[in-house]
Amino acid sequence: MEDISRREAITRIATGTAGLGLVTASSELVTASQTSTADTTPARAFRGQHQPRPLPFDPAKLKGLSEKLIRSHWENNYGGAVKALNAVEQRLAAMLKEKDLPAYMYGDLKREELVRSGSVVLHELYFANLGGDPKPGGKVLDVIKQWFGSYEQWEDEFKKTANALGGGSGWVIFAQNAHTGEFHNYWSWDHMHNVPMGRPLLVLDMYEHAYHMDYGAAAAKYVDAFMNNVNWEEVNRRTEALSKG
Repeated sequence: MEDISRREAITRIATGTAGLGLVTASSELVTASQTSTADTTPARAFRGQHQPRPLPFDPAKLKGLSEKLIRSHWENNYGGAVKALNAVEQRLAAMLKEKDLPAYMYGDLKREELVRSGSVVLHELYFANLGGDPKPGGKVLDVIKQWFGSYEQWEDEFKKTANALGGGSGWVIFAQNAHTGEFHNYWSWDHMHNVPMGRPLLVLDMYEHAYHMDYGAAAAKYVDAFMNNVNWEEVNRRTEALSKG
């Protein structure tokens, strides 16, 4: 754009001859702004904008699991995992720009991404399958009988698996193996080590933070309390969703 004095600019505006120059300058500013935004906005995979899901039930109405325990679990453990996942994603975006970054350092953060992602997903499934009718029915009950012989036998095996994790950490996940089509109670010692192609139907958190406030080291009592608070309607919904792809 040509260099003009303030007086000449005022004159041109008054006579209508400055329009083209002003439009050109404006266009240049808009283009620069768009380019700057594109350069600074992280890709969708790295935005770190996850938000915690609210509890789908009244925590004061569970049987054998205190409101204080549930709220602490939701806020500190699940909420903490959400915040950590956001921080990890944003840090990954920044590290991508570090051209001389050693691969092992990036790999360490990718491991953290997997840990935090697993924690967020499993906690959301856990809270969603609490707070409902503790009596199984519908398709999920048919599946349990087909694969375990009876509900009682399935429950016994599910609780044995849970108690094996008592005093330690991990998850019990009743799931369909989408690769084989089989249904099993899977033992998972952390947020990452789940069966490949597993589609969770019922999730039980066996980390001590899930029960210690109410039961101390008595993990088995917590497992019994959990079974009395399972939302089987939600578990059945998940089971019916399997046939829909």
